[in-house]
Amino acid sequence: MELLIKIIILIAGLMTAAAYFVLLERRIAAWVQDRVGPNRVGIPLTKIRLFGLGQPLADGLKMIFKEEYTPSQVDRRLYILAPLLILTAAIAVFAVIPFGTRIVFPGREQPIELAVAPGLNVGLIYIFALSSIAVYGVILGGWASNSKYSFLGGLRSSAQLIAYELPLGLGLLGIILASSSLDLGTIMSQQASSGWWYGFTQPLGCLVFTVAAFAEAARLPFDLPECEQELVGGYHTEYAGIKLLLFLVAEFIHMITASFLIVILFFGGWHFWWLTGSETDVSWGIALLRMFVLFAKVFLVILFFMLVRWSWPRFRFDQLMGLAWKVMLPLGLINFVTVSILLEIKTILEERGTAHSGFDIASVLIAWLVCIGSWIIICQWGPRVADNRPRKSVDPDLVDTQV
Repeated sequence: MELLIKIIILIAGLMTAAAYFVLLERRIAAWVQDRVGPNRVGIPLTKIRLFGLGQPLADGLKMIFKEEYTPSQVDRRLYILAPLLILTAAIAVFAVIPFGTRIVFPGREQPIELAVAPGLNVGLIYIFALSSIAVYGVILGGWASNSKYSFLGGLRSSAQLIAYELPLGLGLLGIILASSSLDLGTIMSQQASSGWWYGFTQPLGCLVFTVAAFAEAARLPFDLPECEQELVGGYHTEYAGIKLLLFLVAEFIHMITASFLIVILFFGGWHFWWLTGSETDVSWGIALLRMFVLFAKVFLVILFFMLVRWSWPRFRFDQLMGLAWKVMLPLGLINFVTVSILLEIKTILEERGTAHSGFDIASVLIAWLVCIGSWIIICQWGPRVADNRPRKSVDPDLVDTQV
């Protein structure tokens, strides 16, 4: 019964959050681009507008009551399966994400776990596996639509998501080495007990993971799978009604998932210095405080996602793939090697009994120097020209040969 209640709360919360984050993003887009956002829809049959808070409900009802049209040329079974697959994978990821620590109630023998599947020792592998399944939903949608726009959107999406999974994994390897765990709850607890968030001790890994998370969520400037100017709508061009709604909701849930992972892995999760403590079993008051801290951090990261989307221009596809293979992948490898060397030195010092707190500070300084130095070197060695002319008209003596 407890598990069923958790699942219901999780799904209802995700659906509501996705709907109102759409409203928030539209308001942020209006603010960034100096235009009017949705602010009129309120309570039906009244003049109460509530700052446009009724807009998500109106949009959802509009999508639900739209005609369920299925084009005649599609592969009907795969066409219907694609949005169901991508949404199911997006929601199932949250089964292993902890929303805090265990709550101890007086008179209750077992503490309440704030996760659907707590204590899963392979939580990160589970998340990566489901993220890979979501890629198939995008590819199936593009293929089953039997449309050139959708097919090209599916191809671009598969190339992009597979390419950026590699730096995404490399950004995580440093966390796995430092924590010796694949459990998200354990990773948060170790950051709380040490007082050092991995975003400070591994800044290069944090940057690589964040950029790759933007690409995996297909958010601007990485929204090449569905860019409207080139592909009309990309892999879901032929979708409408509730099936299109499933794709759009899954896209926002991917952004929420990426925000949770960034906060949990690199910014301490529920931990905040001198406020939340580091114990595993806490009372319901401290548990609520930790949930507030976690959700506040996630909300700030989501705001960052939205500000980037409405502030930066879209990459060209060759620039997008070049960034993955020529920039993110080398930086991920550099971070992995740096963390491995520092952890090995720390292990040797602990075995000799000469380790002290000064080495932790020195490790942080070395990590930041490596991060800044790596970005400077790659920026200097990378191509300086992004020319939009056809290759035949490009003079190789005047521009970089990598164009």
